[in-house]
Amino acid sequence: MGKLKAKKRTERKIKNPKGNFFKIKIPFDKTKDGIIFKVKVEPRSSKRHIAGLHADALKIKLTGPPVEGRANEELIELLSDTFRIRKSAIRILKGTSSKQKLVFIGGIEELKIPE
Repeated sequence: MGKLKAKKRTERKIKNPKGNFFKIKIPFDKTKDGIIFKVKVEPRSSKRHIAGLHADALKIKLTGPPVEGRANEELIELLSDTFRIRKSAIRILKGTSSKQKLVFIGGIEELKIPE
């Protein structure tokens, strides 16, 4: 069996809806084409924002309902805006109909949240 790689973490400040900043360490796995990380989605929230970490997943609150992929589209839009990445570079690998998702962002080597 091969050696398990330790997950990399990036620490950045995130602004919540109240305007307060907080630091967050986002665990991610690096691949040859990009990065993979876990997301826990909370649909039908009052505001759309990154809420912090839930276990080893990035917790994201979305306003859209989990119907006909609207929450997934909103998730991709929020990640694109937050990380300043093209929407076409973001894919949901697992969990398209679940709250727990595995997200791939192609073309980057590190998960950076602009400050």
